[in-house]
Amino acid sequence: MQDLMELKNVTKIYSQGLMSQESTVALNNFSLKMNEEKPTIMTVAGESGSGKTTLAMLLLGFIKPTEGQIFYKGKDIHNLKGQEKLTFRREVQAVFQDPFAVFNPFYTVDHLLTVPIKKFKLAKSKIETQDKINEALTAVGLHPQDILGRFPHQLSGGQRQRINIARALLLRPKILIADEPVSMVDASLRANILETLSSLQKDYGVSIVYITHDLTTAYHIAKSIVVLYRGTVMEAGGVDEVIIKPQHPYTQLLIDSIPWPDINRRWGKTDIKVEDMEIGEFKAGCKFYSRCPRSMDICKDLPPFYQIEPKQAASCFLFDQNLQIAPENMTDLLPH
Repeated sequence: MQDLMELKNVTKIYSQGLMSQESTVALNNFSLKMNEEKPTIMTVAGESGSGKTTLAMLLLGFIKPTEGQIFYKGKDIHNLKGQEKLTFRREVQAVFQDPFAVFNPFYTVDHLLTVPIKKFKLAKSKIETQDKINEALTAVGLHPQDILGRFPHQLSGGQRQRINIARALLLRPKILIADEPVSMVDASLRANILETLSSLQKDYGVSIVYITHDLTTAYHIAKSIVVLYRGTVMEAGGVDEVIIKPQHPYTQLLIDSIPWPDINRRWGKTDIKVEDMEIGEFKAGCKFYSRCPRSMDICKDLPPFYQIEPKQAASCFLFDQNLQIAPENMTDLLPH
C-alpha cells in the first residue's frame, strides 16, 4: 500500500549569510508517513523557533530540504512535472495564520473562490462553479447569501478564516496544512473553526496537519501529536497519552503552562522553572540540555528515540532502559 506522503530523514538548515560560517538547523532528521486510506488530524506543537512553520513550508513544497526527501504518492515532490505537479498543488492545500493577508481588498469574496476553480478547471459552466462555491461555504458553516458579493473589510476575522478553509476545500485536497489557523481569531470563534476542521476530516477524508503552539486546541482537535523543540522531535504519540502523561521534561514544561479549567489543579506543579533555565545548546547532543532540570552528562550526546508506551515515545536518556525505535517508525506511534 503506497503512502500518500512521506518525509524521509528530512533536515532543513538555514545559513546566516554568504560571508558567515554559522547556520541554523530548523528541522533535524524528521520522518513521517501519511496514509490516504486513514485520514487523521495530527498536531505538530512547539514554541516559536521550534521548526513548525519550516515543516509546513517543506510539506507544501515551497522550500527544499537540505537533506532527505519528501515523497507524494511515491514520487519526490521536487521532481514532479506537468500534470503530476498540478495534482500535487491541488491536493495539498494550506490555511495560514493570518486570515487577512490572503484577501485582495479590491476584490469580493467571489473572486477568491472562483480563481482556483478556473485555474484547475474544476467546473464546466458558471452554474457548476456557483454550485461548488455554495457547497464549500456551506460545508464550513457559512451562508452563501451572507458572504458572496461582499468585500474583505465587510467580514469578520472568523468569517475570513472559514472562507480560506472553503477555498482549500473547493480543490478536494487530500492533505490540509493548517499553520496556526486560530491564533489571530477571537477566542469566541476558535471553537467554530476547530469544529470546521474536524468536520472536514470526518466528512471529506482530508488528513490535517495542525500546526500550533497552543496545546489546549491541539488536545481538543487532534488524535496524535508531535512535539518539536529547536527542530528536533522531543516526544510523539497519541494526544491523550502525551498531554495527559507527558514524559519528556520539555513536554512537561509545555503542559504545565496550560491554564486548565480546574480550580484544584495548581500551575507550576513540576520542578521546571523557566526563570532558572540557561539558554544554550550542545549542537551534538540534546537541544534541551541547557534548559533541562534533569540533564546529565550523557545528554551532551544525541539521545535516541525511546518507546515508552505503545503509542508514546520520547527522545530522552531518562528512558534508556526502554526499547529504542528508529525515527522512521514514529508514524507507528500516531493513532489514526
